[in-house]
Amino acid sequence: MRDDRLLFEMLTLEGAQAGLSWETVLKKREGYQNLFLGFDPNQVALMTTDDVERLMLDPGIIRNRAKILSTINNAQRVVDIQAAGGSFSDVIWSFVDGVTVQNSWKTMQELPAQTELSVKMSKALLKRGFRFVGPTICYSFMQAVGLINDHVEDCFRFDACSSQHPVRA
Repeated sequence: MRDDRLLFEMLTLEGAQAGLSWETVLKKREGYQNLFLGFDPNQVALMTTDDVERLMLDPGIIRNRAKILSTINNAQRVVDIQAAGGSFSDVIWSFVDGVTVQNSWKTMQELPAQTELSVKMSKALLKRGFRFVGPTICYSFMQAVGLINDHVEDCFRFDACSSQHPVRA
C-alpha cells in the first residue's frame, strides 16, 4: 500500500482502535470514510472546531475527542509532508527501505506487540507532530499496510503475502 490517502486512512483506524476491539473499528469504517471526507488529507486538514463538535455527536465513528483531533492533526502533518515535496508513503516506507520485512513466525504467540522498528517509526512520527502513533499502534499499522508480513508460516495467506512485494531477507 503506497497511496497517501489509504495510508492516512489506515493510520487513523489504527489510532481509533487503541483500547478497543478491531471489530468495533471495522463496524465504523464506513462512518469514518464518510465523516472524514474519504480520508482526503487536504480536506480533513481543514476541519474546524465546529466539525469536531459535529463529529463528537455522530455515532458513525468512535466519539473520542482526542482521537478525532489526532485525525485532523495527522492530516495536517501529511499535508505538510506533501507541501515540502514529499509523500507520506515515502516517509512510511523509508523505515523498511521500501521493501516488506518478511518474518517467519511459527505461532501467533511469537508475534510481538512492538519492535525496535516500530519504536523508531513512532519516535520519528511524533517528532513530525503526529499523534496516536505509539510503538504498538505503529507496529499494527506496519502489519496492516504491508511493511511487515507477520502471517505465521502455516497461515493460508503466508505465501500469497510473501510474494506480493519484494522481500528483504
